[in-house]
Amino acid sequence: MSEYTREPWIRAGRVDEIPEDQALRLDTTPPVSVFRSAGEFFCVDDTCTHEDFSLADGWVEDGAVECPLHLAKFCLRTGAALAAPAFRPLATHEVRVDGTEVYVRLDRDGDGRIEGPCAGGIDADADGSHPVGADVLGSRTVGADSGARDAEGAGHGVA
Repeated sequence: MSEYTREPWIRAGRVDEIPEDQALRLDTTPPVSVFRSAGEFFCVDDTCTHEDFSLADGWVEDGAVECPLHLAKFCLRTGAALAAPAFRPLATHEVRVDGTEVYVRLDRDGDGRIEGPCAGGIDADADGSHPVGADVLGSRTVGADSGARDAEGAGHGVA
């Protein structure tokens, strides 16, 4: 029996069910999404920390997801908030590929943080205020409306 068939691991799906720069939402509590970006798989809590909205429908590029509601951006590797209006990071979860299957470790006893490189995170200042961070990563829509962008470059398509 594989270690991935026992808790806290759950099967997310097959590798081919998660296209590049898209996500697969899992109806766990709370919901999580498994993203594929730059050939890697990532799992983060699915709900934007700025406002309750699914990130699985967001724009994915270069290891980041942009929320389609208010354009908050998050690093998929670390969960760090990269662009306002979000300032709180997302919880991240370990992902493993075993053959053609993708598994996610949902261990809610941990702190939900995975270390790794992700430029441009927004952190609270010592006084609790939140600076507006530089938008360092590009974004694009996913799904059928991937070309729908307004004059300022903001995408409004949904997956």
